[in-house]
Amino acid sequence: MRPALAALAACCVGARAELPSARLATRNTTISHVLQCSDGLVLPAWLPLEDVPTLQIAFRGLVYFLILMYLFIGVSIVSDRFMAAIEVITSREKEVRVRRNGSDQIIVVRVWNETVANLTLMALGSSAPEILLSVIEIAGKNFEAGELGPGTIVGSAAYNLFVIIAICVAVIPDGEVRKIKHLRVFLVTATWSVFAYVWLYLILAVISPSEVEVWEGAVTFLFFPATVMTAYIADRRLLVYKYLKKGYRVNERGVIVEGEGDGSVEMALKPNADEFASDDEEGRELERSRKEYITVLRELKRQHPDEDLETVERMALETLMARGPKSRAFYRVSATRKMIGGGDFSRKIHERAQSDLSEVKAELQRRDSASVVAEPKGPNVRFDPDHYTVMENCGSFEVRVVRRGNLNGEVTVQYTTEDGTAEAGSDYVAAQGSLTFGNGETEKKFTVQVIDDEVFEEDEHFYVRLSSPKGACLASPSTATIVILDDDHSGVFSFPQRDFELTESVGTYDLRVVRTAGARGKVRIPYWTEDGTAKGGAQYETVQDHVVFENNETEKFIPLHITEEDSYEKDVLFYVNLGNPELLGVEHVQNLTTLPEDEAVVAMMGWPRAGEITRAQLRIKESKEFKNTVDKLVQRANASIIIGTSSWKEQFSEALTANPDNPDEPPSVADYVLHIVTLFWKIIFAFVPPTDIGGGYLCFVVSIICIGLVTAVIGDVASHFGCTLGIKDSVTAIIFVALGTSIPDTFASKVAAIQDKHADASVGNVTGSNAVNVFLGIGVAWTVAAIVHWSKNETFHVEPGNLAFSVTMFCSEALLAVLVLVLRRRKSVGGELGGPRCVKILTSIFFFSLWLIYLTMSTLEAYDIIEGF
Repeated sequence: MRPALAALAACCVGARAELPSARLATRNTTISHVLQCSDGLVLPAWLPLEDVPTLQIAFRGLVYFLILMYLFIGVSIVSDRFMAAIEVITSREKEVRVRRNGSDQIIVVRVWNETVANLTLMALGSSAPEILLSVIEIAGKNFEAGELGPGTIVGSAAYNLFVIIAICVAVIPDGEVRKIKHLRVFLVTATWSVFAYVWLYLILAVISPSEVEVWEGAVTFLFFPATVMTAYIADRRLLVYKYLKKGYRVNERGVIVEGEGDGSVEMALKPNADEFASDDEEGRELERSRKEYITVLRELKRQHPDEDLETVERMALETLMARGPKSRAFYRVSATRKMIGGGDFSRKIHERAQSDLSEVKAELQRRDSASVVAEPKGPNVRFDPDHYTVMENCGSFEVRVVRRGNLNGEVTVQYTTEDGTAEAGSDYVAAQGSLTFGNGETEKKFTVQVIDDEVFEEDEHFYVRLSSPKGACLASPSTATIVILDDDHSGVFSFPQRDFELTESVGTYDLRVVRTAGARGKVRIPYWTEDGTAKGGAQYETVQDHVVFENNETEKFIPLHITEEDSYEKDVLFYVNLGNPELLGVEHVQNLTTLPEDEAVVAMMGWPRAGEITRAQLRIKESKEFKNTVDKLVQRANASIIIGTSSWKEQFSEALTANPDNPDEPPSVADYVLHIVTLFWKIIFAFVPPTDIGGGYLCFVVSIICIGLVTAVIGDVASHFGCTLGIKDSVTAIIFVALGTSIPDTFASKVAAIQDKHADASVGNVTGSNAVNVFLGIGVAWTVAAIVHWSKNETFHVEPGNLAFSVTMFCSEALLAVLVLVLRRRKSVGGELGGPRCVKILTSIFFFSLWLIYLTMSTLEAYDIIEGF
């Protein structure tokens, strides 16, 4: 019992004496102690080390603890600069030209594979302090093994797996669940995360007890690329599906990515085909994003009927960016900003949405402008207009030729008529001649004569062509078409074509009705709409009315009102029918039975009649502009990229302002307190280069150097804190340092669990980070140390001790934790996070209990209260 009490007393007050001395200290507060502290890598020990009173020991411990907490805040802030750089690097996209349906199409492709990004740069960003602490500790101890670095890595893994998941399970609203979407990748990384610590135990206690050889350290490091490769294989399904399909998939923003295909959001671009191959499931996430944007857009239109469309679209994009999926980096940076009084990203989201919308509109406008035929350079001549419809009895009419471009100097051009169905000499008088434009003159006209006869004829046409210009070039149109209408009969009435295609955004569509083979008299034609797949009152307004053609009038328009539904994809039909035409203003209609047969036929030909096309089919399609706008905006609805910065001015402005993202809302007292407390760190790390410089790589390098510097100080302060209070480094590591470095990840995972539709961002990344911590943090440090000792013909000693025991405890409990997560995917619960209230609470208690058991057992073993290895 006495050793147990002594160990507990050492943990609490750092006493170095036996129990009788401790009792004496309660009566004589001037008793002194000798502290076994040594200088750190950058921070010397607090002198004196001998004859230090108990009260001063407590004061030193408090000072070290506060400094340690402040350093944790600093490393969190600079780690977020690091994460912002990683987000900018891994979010890079490029445009790729592919052929689809026989035509070229430009698609946006994500450069980085999502799984590779999460297991490399993202994992490094969230675990950089732990990894660097292990490397720096080895270097600071002259390449001898220490307990603080490895202990922090194992303790952080235990906290991440047990505490963070317990919190994420509990914060989901009752009855809701969050399920890991990319299960294959999760199972692979979970296997590696457990194996990493099993391997750590094997090299410490089995393969070469108390010694780490060079090959063991190298293999430990090489497990890192092996983890990335196997996760990539699971993601891309290269082994099982290698010969079934290859390609890309479409993420929820419509960006083609190489990552984490689960069959649900895949659009494979076959290497030997010109088209996208699809599954039954492909595009569902993208379609959901589109539908969400359109739903939000409609709701905002109803809420703000007086706002213009561009404002409503911007508001919809802001909403989509706020609701949409976000990266691990975004949640991490957001959590830290809230902790230090920096507010959220509402202002940046607003500015980004406004900028993106302007860019999209400009891009679509440029695309539309590119489709317009360009004006020829220099002076040119053309017909304007290029189509004339004249009555047979008009006698003559004028044809207009215009001059454009440079108006200086004199321009001449020849014109000549050319037969079509109308013949020169019987239907019109052939004409040819020359037009001369004087200096500054912009138009010329010439006359063409039409020949009238008493013979009924169908509509006929002929042409007038321009040729041989001097002083200018010919521009389109250089040929004019003239249609001659017969004036002896009432005409034939019909639609010009059977099929029409219109967009739902057209509003009112004017359907053309034409009158041919005569234009004499006033005629009324009834018309009515008829439902197809489009329903009257829903997609269009039903109508039943008539149009009236006056004498010599050759065309009329039927107004059709189309309802705009803001549909991303639409293909519905309805019909418009024409009835029999009726001649108006005729007092007496001859009885055809009283006329001779040949005269009756001629008389009937003079009456108005329906033509061949009296039923028009109208196909309503989605608005291409709306569809393109939705596609572009959904692609840009990536709130994660806004965590980057563009200039030092922006960084210092944010550093010196409390809650800079909500200018309309004054900061709270808590915001001011947190801002003042963290102002030093904010100003210091505002000097880090912005992410927009060098594509984020410069910020990446400078940030990791800053993390290393702060981590070096954290290692020294943590060691001084432990030795001052008599706490072993292994216990300090798993309790204080692991907890301090993991607090930002805790808040980030909590927010991700609530906001995301899936559990990947909150849970799925924990296992990957735990594996990467061992393979990088311990693999690099021990490999370098083993090589240094090998070069000196020495061995690199690492006592298993508390580390092996902690690893064993963690591995045993980690297997239970992963098993519970897998069992929660059954239908009775439905997912790793959330679920029925009772199950949710029990799961959280179980995971939190695993962490408490791990801490308790590891601490007792460290003080030899229970037997370890």
